[in-house]
Amino acid sequence: MIRICIVEDQTLVRQGLRSMLALAGDMLVVAEAENGEQALITVPDARPDVLLLDYRMPRLDGLGVLRALSASAQLQGLPLVPTLILTTFDDDELLLTAVQLGAKGYLLKDVALPVLLEAIRTVAGGGRWLQPTLTDHVQRGVDELCLDREAAGDRSIVLTTREQEVLRLMAGGFSNREIAGLTTTTEGTIKGYVSTILSKMGVRDRTRAVLKAVEYRLV
Repeated sequence: MIRICIVEDQTLVRQGLRSMLALAGDMLVVAEAENGEQALITVPDARPDVLLLDYRMPRLDGLGVLRALSASAQLQGLPLVPTLILTTFDDDELLLTAVQLGAKGYLLKDVALPVLLEAIRTVAGGGRWLQPTLTDHVQRGVDELCLDREAAGDRSIVLTTREQEVLRLMAGGFSNREIAGLTTTTEGTIKGYVSTILSKMGVRDRTRAVLKAVEYRLV
C-alpha cells in the first residue's frame, strides 16, 4: 500500500484527489494539509511514501515547502519524501527549480486519473515522472541537475561554524534581523556573514545560496 499525503489549499481538490486515489486499490491517503505552513508539521508526522504537493498555496508555496523539507531531511540525515509537484502552470523554470530542490515528479492538474496513478507509482518506486513532455533543452537541464545532486557530496564549499549556522537559518526563511536575534549578534554582523557566504558559494542572492546549499548538502 502506497501511503500518500496531499498538500493542497482547495478543499474540493483535496477531496477529489482523496476520492480518486481510493479507487486505485493500492493507495491510502494518510494525511492532508491545506497550506504550506501546515505541511511542514503534517508531512514529517505522517511519514508518507509519496507527497502530492500543490505549487500555489497561501502562507508558503510548494517550492517553499519542498525547500524546507529538503533542508530538514539533510540535517537529520534522512532522504526527502518522494514528492510529486501538482500545478496548473506549464513552466520550465518552475520544473527545473522543483527538480533542483529534490522533487521526483512534476504533473499538471488536468491529467487523467490513470496518468496520476502511474505517476504516483513511478515516484513511489524511486523513478521520476515529468509531465508534460520536456523539450530537449529542459530535459538536458533536468539531467544535469540530477547528476549534480548525485555528485554534490564530492564538492567542497568551506564555511566556518558560524557561517554554517547562518546558512541554516537562511534556509529556514529567517531575515537578517531575525538571525541576529537568534544568534545574539547585530544585524550588521549578520549582513557581513551573508555577504561572505554568498561570495564563497559563488551566488548573487540568498535564494540561490539556499538552493545551492540544498544541492550541495550543506543544510
